[in-house]
Amino acid sequence: MFTLPISDDTPTRRTPVVTLAIIAACVGVFLWQTSLGQRAGQTIVFSLGVIPAVLFGSVELPPQLRMVPAPVSIVTSMFLHDGWMHLLGNMLYLWIFGNNVEDSMGRGRFVLFYLLCGTTAALAQSFSAPHSQIPMIGASGAIAGVLGAYLMLHPRANVRVLFIILFFIRIISVPAAVVLGLWFILQFISGATTPIGGEGGVAFWAHVGGFIAGVVLIPFFKRRNVRLFDSSHSPTFQVTAPSGYQRSSYQRRGSVPSAGRRRWP
Repeated sequence: MFTLPISDDTPTRRTPVVTLAIIAACVGVFLWQTSLGQRAGQTIVFSLGVIPAVLFGSVELPPQLRMVPAPVSIVTSMFLHDGWMHLLGNMLYLWIFGNNVEDSMGRGRFVLFYLLCGTTAALAQSFSAPHSQIPMIGASGAIAGVLGAYLMLHPRANVRVLFIILFFIRIISVPAAVVLGLWFILQFISGATTPIGGEGGVAFWAHVGGFIAGVVLIPFFKRRNVRLFDSSHSPTFQVTAPSGYQRSSYQRRGSVPSAGRRRWP
């Protein structure tokens, strides 16, 4: 079974300029990474990614890798990605949920909110393995904060999720509380069952920390006239076929490299 959120039903009042700018920046930085080649790209990951042991001062980077101070790497790491799937997955979630969160608080506050969630995410992962020398990169710690905020703002909004089971393809409107709640539970369980200090992979505690930061911060960042726990805007669990998908055709058809050693939130 394959599932993928593709949109939501919550309208926005303003163009999500900051959300679009973050997406553009992440895509631009990734294109720059890939243009450098594999060896130089690895150097960038170690220079601009968050390395817990370096952040906490137990290890120092070689001089040729010190592009920014260790605390600044928390911010630079949010714009680096490990591959196209890592980038596209993060940007999809940011596009679906970021516009409404930005709309709830305004552009300036959203920038600060995003950076605070990303910082909390990086620190959560770093404190879980403070002696790790594996660089941590990716925007999804900050995006997890956006998901947490969206859950508080629009828990009854419907997220259109693409379901694919063999040749069965449908789009189902699922409440955000279900989609995001299950996502958070999965991240927490995965973090609790993943050995600390492993050889890279997904930084689950960054997701957990960022999500909790979003839940906690949204009451202080949203505009006063914006309500928490807003109502839904469309019928729940509505099932539709993708555009252009023909039921008759369905019936006929029925007869990351170890050298990188990195984590990504």
